[in-house]
Amino acid sequence: MSSQTVEKFGNRIRLRVCGLLFKGEDLLLINHKGLYDHDFWAPPGGGVEFGEKAENALKREFLEECGLHLTSHQYVFTCEFVKPPLHAIELFFIVQGHGEPQLGRDPEMDAMQLITDFKFWSDEALATLPPTNRHGILSQAKTLSRLPGLRGFYPLPNM
Repeated sequence: MSSQTVEKFGNRIRLRVCGLLFKGEDLLLINHKGLYDHDFWAPPGGGVEFGEKAENALKREFLEECGLHLTSHQYVFTCEFVKPPLHAIELFFIVQGHGEPQLGRDPEMDAMQLITDFKFWSDEALATLPPTNRHGILSQAKTLSRLPGLRGFYPLPNM
């Protein structure tokens, strides 16, 4: 993990919003480099700023990371990730947007961009990634299409 990542996000609880955007049965994931010493694929999303509503943060994050304007969203579940120095509470939403995704950027990381790629993943393609290279919630449902049916609170393993 880079020192800039630790400095920016470490040693505090971070509230995040994340969106599950499907194209058919395939799920949009963003590749982040620099969080770990390997690629890390996760749904688009990011931190909620003080005074910002979660809904507005979700819309902002999708626009920043993949150039999409959201047309609807529905809260479905919460995750917690604890692996010091990182600690995140993540609110997940099923989202719909219009347009085609484009590679965006993370404005919080000016010196080192974490976002390097995006892709709609199928169950078969995602199964080729080691669990450490994908967000932990992706292992909580037998198929990607079952993610929207998850409800409740999911403490994630700190792989």
